[in-house]
Amino acid sequence: MELISAAAEAYADQYSSPESELLAAIADATKKNHPKAHMLSGHVQGRLLAFLSRLVAPRHILEIGTFTGYSALCLCEGLRQDGELHTIESREEEVATAQQYFNKSTYVQQIHLHHGQATALIPQLNITWDLVFIDADKTGYSTYYELIMPRMRRGGLLIADNIFFHGQVLDEHNNEKNPSALREFTQRVAADAQADRLILTVRDGLLLVIKK
Repeated sequence: MELISAAAEAYADQYSSPESELLAAIADATKKNHPKAHMLSGHVQGRLLAFLSRLVAPRHILEIGTFTGYSALCLCEGLRQDGELHTIESREEEVATAQQYFNKSTYVQQIHLHHGQATALIPQLNITWDLVFIDADKTGYSTYYELIMPRMRRGGLLIADNIFFHGQVLDEHNNEKNPSALREFTQRVAADAQADRLILTVRDGLLLVIKK
């Protein structure tokens, strides 16, 4: 299900600030070569991630789901000079691809790319997070949330991608694992007294949470 018209997306793409040459190269290569290129954040969502990061001005960013590195580089645009981004990816091929792009970026010294399972790696990172972006396996969102929230500072921002999951979440009769897990996650956040929350109807849906 397409939630936003192609014309509206094209208009937003045309009049949003352009992506960098490196980001454009990542997007182009991903679309041409990756069988799951639809997972890329893309131009408009990437600009939104960069905007939000600039507003937060984080010292510590956590990303779960590196993919080909596009979103990580967008988030880095708001990092403080002494800041760092930790990004976790379970697929070895994606780790190699993303690292190649990170090496070409001005943020290479600030990016720490971890290969493995987020549930095992998050507890090992003794860091208080200012900004978190979750864009990984949808069935893990609730678990990641439980692990991350105690490690976020008050006023920190958490962003979760694919909240609509191609519109499947909106179909209450669709009980497949991904839409069901995302409904459960959204309801979990809604019940959390620490969560000031907002869903944005951008691309495939973004859930924003500010920790009170």
